[in-house]
Amino acid sequence: MEFSAEQIAGILGGIVEGNPQATVNGLAKIEEGLPGALSFLSNPKYEEYIYVTLSSICIVNKTFTPIKDIPKTLTLIKVDDAYACFAKLLEVYSQMSKKSPKIENPSFISDTASVGEGLYLGAFAYIGENAKIGNNVSIYPNAYIGDNVEIGEGSIIHPGASIYTDCKIGKNCIIHAGVIIGADGFGFVPDANGEYQKVPQIGNVILEDNVEVGSNSTIDRATMGSTIIRKGVKIDNLCQIAHNVEIGKNTAMAAQVGIAGSAKIGENVMIGGQAGISGHLFIADGAKIVAQSGIPSSVKKADTLMGSPGILLEDFKKSYYGFRKLPFILNKISEMDKKIKELTKVE
Repeated sequence: MEFSAEQIAGILGGIVEGNPQATVNGLAKIEEGLPGALSFLSNPKYEEYIYVTLSSICIVNKTFTPIKDIPKTLTLIKVDDAYACFAKLLEVYSQMSKKSPKIENPSFISDTASVGEGLYLGAFAYIGENAKIGNNVSIYPNAYIGDNVEIGEGSIIHPGASIYTDCKIGKNCIIHAGVIIGADGFGFVPDANGEYQKVPQIGNVILEDNVEVGSNSTIDRATMGSTIIRKGVKIDNLCQIAHNVEIGKNTAMAAQVGIAGSAKIGENVMIGGQAGISGHLFIADGAKIVAQSGIPSSVKKADTLMGSPGILLEDFKKSYYGFRKLPFILNKISEMDKKIKELTKVE
């Protein structure tokens, strides 16, 4: 599908400099530009490429002023924020490439389930009893939608994802391939013989609107009540969210984060990759957890923590500097010890 510079500028509210009839039919990084491609420039580190790129159209900030001639084949679209506008175009492109409504065979929809208009249901997908599927939902092949599950309007369930019984998915959520939502929480009690007895997990998982869950992440159902992921939360691939956890609005976490049971994570928290958060604690709104940190106790302020156990970032930097100097310090202590022994040696 082709778009002209004029059309793109209209979508973004931008100003065309160059040929308004220049067309593009694909996207490319500015350093990998090809004829017919649309690129963007927002980071000054990449400015050198705009003078040699082969792309046909480039989105730039209104503040951008070329320091030398740009290619004659390149048309600029100037906007207030090039990065945000390019992201907006990617969203438009994503929506246009969304699957057309249809139900592929073989697939299964329970007689007691209700499905809205505009459903795409891929082959070998399953929708259980009393499930409620909103309008314009896409459920890709091999996805499993359990009994009594609710999925809100415009949500996308990618291939191989499983949503267990009684779980609720809000509007415009994206559940990527291999995600498991609503598997049992890790609940076991040892008996008198030291053998573990399973504690039934009878709660559910609730995802509010605009939540995205990355591939192969897992969100466990609550023992009782609900594991809750609030509006706008973004979860990367390979994350583990345990039973009865609550994650506040617009919090984001990178890959391989693990959150233990009943932890409460505030709003607008940022958690780096491979961080671990112990159970039954609270993380304050706006806190930041640096990658590979371990958090064993509650974080009461919007601090940035690093290390295991996590401490204030500036304290960690000072401590790490001391740790790196430790071999030198130990050598000095050893030298001082020898001198002391020599000075105090009894003839």
